[in-house]
Amino acid sequence: MLLTIQNIQKYFGAELCLRNISCVLDAQDRAGIIGENGAGKTTLIKIITGELYPDDGIVTLAHGATIGYLEQNSVLDPACTVYREMENAFRSVLDAMDEMKRLERQMAECPDDHMLLERHAQLSAVVDAADGYNMDTQIKKILNGMAFPAPDYQKSVAVLSGGEHTRLCLAKLLLQKPDLLILDEPTNHLDFETMEWLESYLKTYPGAILVVSHDRYFLDAVCNRIFEIEDNTLTAYKGNYSAYLPQKEAAVALQQKQHDADMEKAAKLEDYIARNLVRASTTKMAQSRRKQLEKMEITEAPRTSHTDLKFRFTFDVTPYNEILTAKNISVTLGGKRLVEGLDLLVKRGERLVIAGPNGAGKSTLLRVLDGKLRPQAGTVRLGAGAKPSVFEQQQLRRGGTVISTIWDKYPKFTELEVRSHLAKLNFRGEDVFKPCSALSGGELARLRFAEILLEKPNLLFLDEPTNHLDIYTRESLGAALASYEGTLVLVTHDRYLMNSLACPILFIENGKTSLYEDYDAMMHRGAVPPEKNIAPEKTASAGKAAYGKEQRRRRAELRTRIKALEDEMETLALRIMALEGEVNDPDVLRDHTRLRDVCDELDDTRFHQDEVLAEWERLVEEQEAYEQENDE
Repeated sequence: MLLTIQNIQKYFGAELCLRNISCVLDAQDRAGIIGENGAGKTTLIKIITGELYPDDGIVTLAHGATIGYLEQNSVLDPACTVYREMENAFRSVLDAMDEMKRLERQMAECPDDHMLLERHAQLSAVVDAADGYNMDTQIKKILNGMAFPAPDYQKSVAVLSGGEHTRLCLAKLLLQKPDLLILDEPTNHLDFETMEWLESYLKTYPGAILVVSHDRYFLDAVCNRIFEIEDNTLTAYKGNYSAYLPQKEAAVALQQKQHDADMEKAAKLEDYIARNLVRASTTKMAQSRRKQLEKMEITEAPRTSHTDLKFRFTFDVTPYNEILTAKNISVTLGGKRLVEGLDLLVKRGERLVIAGPNGAGKSTLLRVLDGKLRPQAGTVRLGAGAKPSVFEQQQLRRGGTVISTIWDKYPKFTELEVRSHLAKLNFRGEDVFKPCSALSGGELARLRFAEILLEKPNLLFLDEPTNHLDIYTRESLGAALASYEGTLVLVTHDRYLMNSLACPILFIENGKTSLYEDYDAMMHRGAVPPEKNIAPEKTASAGKAAYGKEQRRRRAELRTRIKALEDEMETLALRIMALEGEVNDPDVLRDHTRLRDVCDELDDTRFHQDEVLAEWERLVEEQEAYEQENDE
């Protein structure tokens, strides 16, 4: 075991953060940590790295193992260049090479000095272990993968943007190759190509990986285990995020079933006690049942706060068909031409994603389309009846409280109506009285969506709507947008959301715009010529025509089999949990024959679960490869 965590508990003041956390990490594990914002994910990471101490429990790292940790706000030396900062990752190797040169000069004068020879051999082993003689190649490989072209090598760290700073921190950490690589939201500030390069690199990483992420694509591509922190405890699941989902669903279903059974048993006991306690002939039996009831432990009902986050965007005004028109627009920011000569037509009910590298001008173009900025040339017009709502990437801090934000705009609502509405976005209990100035980024985003729901827009302009949201809220938002019948224009780097919407993508890069039929076409844009300056509906129609009968049949087969395997994994997970419950049953423990049979069945079921999971992973990979082949 590379890392062992045993019964960790952590309090902040009187508030419990982590309770009885236990898990192990092997040398080749790639574990993703998920949970709601504020669940304790970063706290657990800091306990593992030694930045925080647990109030109880033990963290054990294998002897001699190293840890590398990428925080969301890591620090670099502003006096260094990009390349020199990367070289600093080899500081011990560089020092060893310098000492070897000095020793070699001494050895030339004293060739029989065994101490010099021995020391030189030790230093040579240090250099060889780090592949130090290929240091330059390693540095350039990782810098290029992390989107630092050769001209940027000599750029000063002091002038790097926030995104470049994060990418350089990650590049340096990858170069160090610690035995345990710990990453906290590593895909923030990365463009699509860099995300995919990072995922490919991490798949062959020589050590273990522990990553906090809300990026579903990343968790699917990299991880073979999922650690979920919920209700202050940790539950481990096999496989990537997609494999976690049916296992989680099965666990929740079983917990609910056990809770219902316990409640039914308790109700029967209470009924028996009520009917028989007053009768002399049955008083003793009733008292015995009362003791049994008092000792009874009722399984808690499964927590459902994040699964209850279900809401729908609706509108009350039907707009003119051509709801958004841009004609020959040009957009400039700070003297840099972002967009030139763009024609765009978005019709009622259509969706359009705006994508591109960091700094390409996506948010600026969105602000031009929603009317907050004027183009340097051309015109933007909203159709008659358009009723837009806008979600800004950076939500402004405001006065008042959560509840007053809604109530001040809708004073005719009762308190119950306001509370019920806020509960849709997971503001419950005393949370509705939180001052807006104290809200986190995720809470501010949820509050803005609570406002948008009441605005009933038929046109949504969204700028990076999933930023700051946990993975559960992202999925709830994705479901709401997928079912939205109005018109949607959004900027996002969330690949899962982008792909699930299955809509045209306007890609901006180096002042040029290209329209692709969907996410896959955009990712293969080097092989497939894009359509330029055309309406989204034309691109979508072309995409539909590209699929033949055989492709549809094969994809349907894969979907059917994958769904069947997911159902089987759910059934197996339920059976395993039931058998584990039997193993701990006192009656079974007393019956050695029964106990042996249960243990044998448990082993067989777990083995079959691994087989089903392996087939599921193979078919999902085949499905992804088949889709890529069709796109090409």
